[in-house]
Amino acid sequence: QVQLVESGGGSVQAGGSLRLSCAASGRTFSTYIISWFRQTPEKEREFVAGISGGRVETLYSDSVKGRFAISMDNTGNTMYLQMNSLKPEDSGTYYCALNRRIVWTIRDDYEYWGQGIEVTVSS
Repeated sequence: QVQLVESGGGSVQAGGSLRLSCAASGRTFSTYIISWFRQTPEKEREFVAGISGGRVETLYSDSVKGRFAISMDNTGNTMYLQMNSLKPEDSGTYYCALNRRIVWTIRDDYEYWGQGIEVTVSS
């Protein structure tokens, strides 16, 4: 089993920044993708950004490209999402998720999920 715990959410004004963290524990895998998804009451859970194990590849949704940056520490145990130039439409519940299938954006392919953390961006 893998446990994922998010932290770092909160409230910020438009144009501000937040950094989310996702701490992973439990089983380790040689190949995986770990990503952030976000969900609002109006929209289904959508892919935001992902990074491959070993930090070889990253992928971003078009809506956050150039504003958000995903990274991982040297141990591979903590993943970060630096969110800059935040917009009200970035508000939502952010989830950390991991899959071993080496797929990126399909929510149902992710096997492990965190509990989610709230991000609120006010205009």
